[in-house]
Amino acid sequence: MAELLKNLHTLEKVQKELAQVIGRGKLIDEADVAKLPYLRCIVKETFRIHPQVPFLIPRKEDVELYGYTIPKDSQVLVNVWAIGRDSSLWEDPLDFKPERFWESEIDVRGRDFELLPFGAGRRICPGLPLAIRMIPVTLGSLLNTFNWKLHGELAPKELNMEEKFGITLAKAHPLLAVPIPL
Repeated sequence: MAELLKNLHTLEKVQKELAQVIGRGKLIDEADVAKLPYLRCIVKETFRIHPQVPFLIPRKEDVELYGYTIPKDSQVLVNVWAIGRDSSLWEDPLDFKPERFWESEIDVRGRDFELLPFGAGRRICPGLPLAIRMIPVTLGSLLNTFNWKLHGELAPKELNMEEKFGITLAKAHPLLAVPIPL
């Protein structure tokens, strides 16, 4: 929501898609998400630039990776936050651009290593099925049933997007957004 309020052209574009496909003011359901490609791009872009967990959970296993043997009982931390901001993988990696996923087959289910918000393999996040169903439905419903503005006189470009690192990633300064009923 913070990225959308900072990038009002993206907010307007997704609200236009929702109005055309669902009808303004209506809640969306799971079946509607397949008909909302721009909303899905926004969710992927958010997972890329703001992963829920900056480091994937440590793994302990014997594995060979790119010719290197990682011994059993070694801990390997995968920096998902840095991967999402890597300029060798992403053009303008610090810019919020959902369009980068428009014609892309990149998926969040752990098979594409440039986008791993839920991890991969046997230890992929067990919350993945719930998240990929509920996040687009919730976000889409909020965007389709309300207009939104920043609290006070704050301009979109002044919105502080600084993050606070920990086990999970959070905004350092909470978002204050005002819903305006339609």
